[in-house]
Amino acid sequence: TFGESHGGGVGCIVDGCPPRIPLSEADLQFDLDRRRPGQSRITTPRKETDTCRIYSGVSEGVTTGTPIHVFVPNTDQRGHDYNEMSIAYRPSHADATYDMKYGVRAVKGGGRSSARETIGRVAPGAIAKKILQQFSGTEVLAYVSQVHQVVLPDGSVDHDTLTLDQVESNIVRCPNPEYAEKMIAAIDAVRTRGDSIGGVVTCIVRNAPRGLGSPVFDKLEAELAKAVMSLPATKGFEFGSGFAGTFLTGSEHNDEFFTDEHGKIRTRTNRSGGIQGGISNGEIMNMRVAFKPTATIGKKQNTVTREKKEIELIARGRHDPCVVPRAVPMVEAMVALVLVDQLMAQYAQCNLFPINPELQEPLSLNFPNFEPANI
Repeated sequence: TFGESHGGGVGCIVDGCPPRIPLSEADLQFDLDRRRPGQSRITTPRKETDTCRIYSGVSEGVTTGTPIHVFVPNTDQRGHDYNEMSIAYRPSHADATYDMKYGVRAVKGGGRSSARETIGRVAPGAIAKKILQQFSGTEVLAYVSQVHQVVLPDGSVDHDTLTLDQVESNIVRCPNPEYAEKMIAAIDAVRTRGDSIGGVVTCIVRNAPRGLGSPVFDKLEAELAKAVMSLPATKGFEFGSGFAGTFLTGSEHNDEFFTDEHGKIRTRTNRSGGIQGGISNGEIMNMRVAFKPTATIGKKQNTVTREKKEIELIARGRHDPCVVPRAVPMVEAMVALVLVDQLMAQYAQCNLFPINPELQEPLSLNFPNFEPANI
């Protein structure tokens, strides 16, 4: 990815995308619209359409297999909002550490540390989701499961039937209407005080092929953790039973196997979260990502200047009172990108020659005779 919050624009280069996949700017724009600022009263009021342009890697409506260049211009910069912050560090922000690392930084809007950089994640994530859906019917869906002290109860969302429409039915992206209203009220309350709050995004993956991931260093959950924890403001990651699983015994936690009516090996429970031994087992993957309260707030805080002078700072600018509603498509994107990489690696290593039908099944579960050229 490339670009800065108040530079000319942001974007990405997508390398290694399979050829002959139908792709247009509209395919990317849907998720970019879900990520963009100014979409509701509980997000930053910065006005950006985030209109994307594809400058390479696509010809006559299909991918060519060469690098895809996606660019989104910045159109609503207000650099003067950052005059005070050019000399003082915002508490818990990357301002200080960028100076510690580079000795120089792009001050306006946080530069590269801005969540605006995530445009370069969401755009290729849309491509990855399209590949997964067409190849194996794999779906990646995320939703907000916690805002500050409003926590969606376990079991209140049916992961077997959850739909995108349910997630997108309200501005906080919580599929439970009752709790969505409570979450919105919590964000409204803190927004009017010039403060911020954090929350949790839950992400599920349905119909993932079995066999994705590697046994040791590149375990699938390790790759997913690295990917989502590279997003701005992330502070925690749980997979499957997560930390709650530590309160169980082995007999309580183990997912017992059985053979279903189609002759497939399944698990009766899913505390493993769809991954065992670092490899996907075909069950629904589920993970939770914790996001901290937005660092830039409109309340007076103590800090220091670049010259090490202690001062009081009231940060200005336009910032999300809670990042989690806009983080939903970001998490989906990173999960999808990991899965596509793992899918291609698995195909290259274990499906290059005929599979062992007694133990393996085609990666393309829904489309065993998949032909990319015939999409």
